[in-house]
Amino acid sequence: MDIRELEIFLVLADQLHFGRASQICNLSPSALTRTIQRLEEQVEQPLLIRDKRSVRLSAVGEQFRHYARESVQHWYSFKQQVREEKSIAGSLSIYASLTAVYDILPSILEEYRSRYPHVQLGLRTGVAEQALEQIASGEIDLAVAALPMASKGKRSQLEILPLMTTPLVFIAPVHVDPVSDPRCDGELDLSVAQLVLPQHGLSRERIDSWLKQNRVRANISSEVSGNE
Repeated sequence: MDIRELEIFLVLADQLHFGRASQICNLSPSALTRTIQRLEEQVEQPLLIRDKRSVRLSAVGEQFRHYARESVQHWYSFKQQVREEKSIAGSLSIYASLTAVYDILPSILEEYRSRYPHVQLGLRTGVAEQALEQIASGEIDLAVAALPMASKGKRSQLEILPLMTTPLVFIAPVHVDPVSDPRCDGELDLSVAQLVLPQHGLSRERIDSWLKQNRVRANISSEVSGNE
């Protein structure tokens, strides 16, 4: 069966009259009858109950009408989507952190380019904490970066699509003293361990928030300008 046959059936299901349905579909009554017969052969059930005075749908015909209507709607929605994708053109500006440029964007941009070859992409790199500012100012269309903790109140104004979650972990040498706490089964004691932390940025914000939440007074031995 094809979309045209389903459309013909839907007209007949609405009209319940072969003569009127034939006129609407611009078919001869015999051609309409053959179309319905082909559908019934494929379904292997009668779709219509006919007598000399009336035509009505069988129980299977009612189910088939629902199927036919959804199939036709999905088909035209798909065609519309394809037309829209073909017609999409213009420019798209993207702001991304270096981590996103290396680890996230390559596969995404490759697929995007294959779908929308007529869209010109512009990429600007920078620190993640400036991503929301770039969007708010209208300088870029979208950003791929970690969300600042202070952005929670602004999220209602943004469309956010999570791409990945990166854990924040502490790393220390494998030995017991003086950085482990025997009360914690040898786990790292952050109040004793000498920490090397970034001077600023999203990682530092999250570390400071975690230390404050867990009431840990960290022993910061040095601070670095980057995150690596």
